[in-house]
Amino acid sequence: MGPLRGAVLHVHAFAEEMNKSRRMVARSARALAAAGFAVLQIDLLGCGDSDGDFADARWDAWQADVHWAAAWLAQRYDAPLWLWGQRAGALLAGACAPAIGRSCHLLFWNPLLQGKAIPQQFVRLKAAAEWASGDGKAAGQWVKAELAAGRVVEIAGYGLSPPLVRDLESAALVPTAVATAPRLIWLEVAGREGEPTLSPAAEMQLTRWRSAGYRVHAAAVAGPAFWQTVEIEDAPALIDATVRSLGDVDSRASPA
Repeated sequence: MGPLRGAVLHVHAFAEEMNKSRRMVARSARALAAAGFAVLQIDLLGCGDSDGDFADARWDAWQADVHWAAAWLAQRYDAPLWLWGQRAGALLAGACAPAIGRSCHLLFWNPLLQGKAIPQQFVRLKAAAEWASGDGKAAGQWVKAELAAGRVVEIAGYGLSPPLVRDLESAALVPTAVATAPRLIWLEVAGREGEPTLSPAAEMQLTRWRSAGYRVHAAAVAGPAFWQTVEIEDAPALIDATVRSLGDVDSRASPA
């Protein structure tokens, strides 16, 4: 076995997107481990196999989970640290990185740019479930009213709490200026048809991250949006791009 090339902490996607992504994340973690990276996967409070119910989830508790896991990795591995955030997990990773306390590099998979898209999506899910009975619009209004009154709302098997919704609505993927020139790898799955290209929104974001002092590598690959497909699907090109991108960073120069 060769030298350790980095320590990678996976920060998972939100709710059902996390479940749909389990296979892809596991396959990618194994590929990274085979390439010389230590990989840690955790379930945040109220998610997956962790303690608590989803209704117990809080943004600050999730940040504490990420900080604890990063410290756990730092105690065991003397290697560059990467936060690997998928979708909403990229929002959380981006928020945590400045306070990690060591040079912290970022790997994003199709990151969400605004957290407010998540509660909006759940409101649409509730409304869509009620359209057949003609109560779709009323259902959406009811969700908003219940949250405003401080009550947990269950949608698609997930209990959304007002504190979590408030924090999500204010969360945004915004870089913090850094002096250590950490790395950012930004990868997007851009569908199966045609030549994959980064979204215009991503291009705008990448300019901001470069201006903040990050050394950026970005790419789009062909494949399905596996986090939202009906059946569990794979995106092999994303796994290959992930391993290759981290390996290319390591081969050029070890991140500080």
